[in-house]
Amino acid sequence: QVQLVESGGGLVQPGGSLRLSCAASGTGLSFAFMGWYRQTPGKQRELVASITSGGSTNYADSVKGRFTISRDGAKNTAYLQMNSLKPEDTAVYYCTMKILVWGKGLVDYWGQGTQVTVSS
Repeated sequence: QVQLVESGGGLVQPGGSLRLSCAASGTGLSFAFMGWYRQTPGKQRELVASITSGGSTNYADSVKGRFTISRDGAKNTAYLQMNSLKPEDTAVYYCTMKILVWGKGLVDYWGQGTQVTVSS
């Protein structure tokens, strides 16, 4: 059973930076997609950034130029570098990975979420 463990959230002042990490347990994993979503109370979860196995990235307009998604295949880990943070970036951030599982095809996995709070 694959599990995703997130870390790196916390409280930061406006203009500050944080780096989120999401590590997948297991060996020999084949990733098709890694992404970061965020959610605030009363709102739908929104895609913040994603990266495919080929390295193509996609960002929400609200974070372009400030956030960077990356991955380390050897460590089964995805990262989200967040710079120039704004109060409106405050949310619970979730990572997700689409992993090829033998006998099941592509399976979606989600992390437990990590709180990011941007406030002075």
